[in-house]
Amino acid sequence: MAKPFLLGVLGGMGPLAAVDFQHQLLQAVNSQSDQQQIPMVVWNVPQIPDRQQALAGTGPSPLPQLIDGIEKLNRVGASHIVMACNTAHHWFEALQAASQAPLLHIADATAEAVAALSPTSVGLIATQGTLDAGWFQQRFARHGIETLLPTATEIRDYFVPGCYAVKRGEVAAGGELLARQAQALLDRGAERLVLACTEVPLALRAADWQPPRKAIDPAEAMAALCASLWQQQQTLF
Repeated sequence: MAKPFLLGVLGGMGPLAAVDFQHQLLQAVNSQSDQQQIPMVVWNVPQIPDRQQALAGTGPSPLPQLIDGIEKLNRVGASHIVMACNTAHHWFEALQAASQAPLLHIADATAEAVAALSPTSVGLIATQGTLDAGWFQQRFARHGIETLLPTATEIRDYFVPGCYAVKRGEVAAGGELLARQAQALLDRGAERLVLACTEVPLALRAADWQPPRKAIDPAEAMAALCASLWQQQQTLF
């Protein structure tokens, strides 16, 4: 017999992003009642070490705390687990090994959402660690989509200070910086933007900045995938 559907969300990176992801999940399910929404359990503990600093070699690894979160989700019987942080997927393999449930990769969900729009190029906004890992670029390339990346100067002047502004609660101010990053990619020819850092969509909304064509939010794409899995299981019973 199939395990009851219970989505585990490994959050805390940052805590606002995990709350936003839960909102995305509620929106992704076309429900007529509370009872039709996705059952979930969220481990939203923000004391996980900074992922950007860890990958830059200036801070401790978050892996022990990430594994602890996975173990907590194992104990409550999660049937599927997702992470509400793009950069944390750097430790995906180790976390999948620790998980008793399938761990869904945010780049897989995003690539399908991007491919459905059929762009020839996308601008990718993400942490340096995510850019260096290449998960998104590799998946986009399989669909024949070119990826345009931020320059080192843009990362330093726009992305990093914008991201950390959001983390300290200055969301609109961070959005103004991140909007400059987004516009720079559009100016270089990106047809669509992929907002592959959970602070970015939140900040751009707070700054009231919108691209000329709809951007792809990986959290929204992951929420849509989770909703699809939940609805598929509902049809089996």
